[in-house]
Amino acid sequence: MQGLHLTADLHHCRCTPDCLLDAEWLGRACLEAVAASGLRPVQQLFHTFPATDLGKGGVTATVLLAESHLCVHTWPEKSAVTLDVYVCNFGADHSAKAHALMDALLALFDASQVTRHALQRGELPTEATERTIA
Repeated sequence: MQGLHLTADLHHCRCTPDCLLDAEWLGRACLEAVAASGLRPVQQLFHTFPATDLGKGGVTATVLLAESHLCVHTWPEKSAVTLDVYVCNFGADHSAKAHALMDALLALFDASQVTRHALQRGELPTEATERTIA
């Protein structure tokens, strides 16, 4: 069950407004990035949220991958995006493909401020770091 979980929080995105507002457009861009990375989409859901008193509604794009998933959430009123790429590395190491997908999405949104995290999933914790959550 080993895997790599990549996340990124993007602020001050300088992308075209379609990236933040148009679920169909963003969905196509996500599927193109998935294909270019060598990962395999098996299902997808793209949803535009209704406008609020803060502005136009954002978009959630989710692509179920044979290797796990990609999720993108946009906040157009803040020019912000969160990215989530997770790949299972049980049968093969898909880490390079996950990084390629994340890099393609970062380029798409062209944010001036990015916070990235990488988490190795499924590894047994050492005694010093083991915690049980009830």
